[in-house]
Amino acid sequence: MKDVWSNRIVGYSIGDRMQAALAVAALTNAVEQRGNPVGTIVHSDRGGQFRSQSFQHALTRHQLQGSMGRVGAAGDNAAMESFFSLLQKNVLDRKVWETRLELRLAIVAWIEGKYHRKRRQRGLGKLTPVEFEVVNVGSVALAA
Repeated sequence: MKDVWSNRIVGYSIGDRMQAALAVAALTNAVEQRGNPVGTIVHSDRGGQFRSQSFQHALTRHQLQGSMGRVGAAGDNAAMESFFSLLQKNVLDRKVWETRLELRLAIVAWIEGKYHRKRRQRGLGKLTPVEFEVVNVGSVALAA
């Protein structure tokens, strides 16, 4: 789950098959990370895991609004596709992983250490996602 305001990955779950339980776990992780953001729009592609009853119930339980793109809307999920491309290039394709746990740790380390804290992004004014949030949450607090 990516927060498109700051480009921060706020929820993720890793498993051997893409199932509804993984999507629900990622959503739950994101909700906990963002402090129960009632009313937030959660956009996804039309994958079965996002159309599942358990995912739809999770959206309702957390008072989130689900959104899905139209069939055949290729650019609809471009933000996540771009992230997955970076993940593939920077982690998955770097070596042959001995265990799923080793790969999981490498993915988490890359997301939390490199993507969030070191990768400057043009769309964020050449800030990292963490820097962008610190600067902008601080200014929101000052404005209030």
